[in-house]
Amino acid sequence: QVQLVETGGGLVQAGGSLRLSCAASGFTFSAYTMGWFRQAPGKEREFVAIINWSGGATDYAASVRGRFTISRDNAKNTVYLQMNSLNPEDTDVYYCAGGQRSGRLKEVYDYWGQGTQVTVSS
Repeated sequence: QVQLVETGGGLVQAGGSLRLSCAASGFTFSAYTMGWFRQAPGKEREFVAIINWSGGATDYAASVRGRFTISRDNAKNTVYLQMNSLNPEDTDVYYCAGGQRSGRLKEVYDYWGQGTQVTVSS
């Protein structure tokens, strides 16, 4: 059974940091591209960051580049999102996703977590 479980969300003040984790099981994690997406109520789920199977290639949405860092530990079947310099516009539910293909479109991904809420207060 495939599972992606996100943890690390919460309430933080503007300018603060959070580190999200996503623990994977039930598939060959080290062979999959992993991504982070976020979604606000009533809005489309949007791309945040992506990391290839080895961790050697990453990409970010323009809105988070330079503030967020995606990484992975294949030995622990876990992908991370370090979020610094948070602002209220980063308030969303954050989802991790895994796919055998690579890309920014959510349709590329095969597996999704349940999401974790990130709230940034001003």
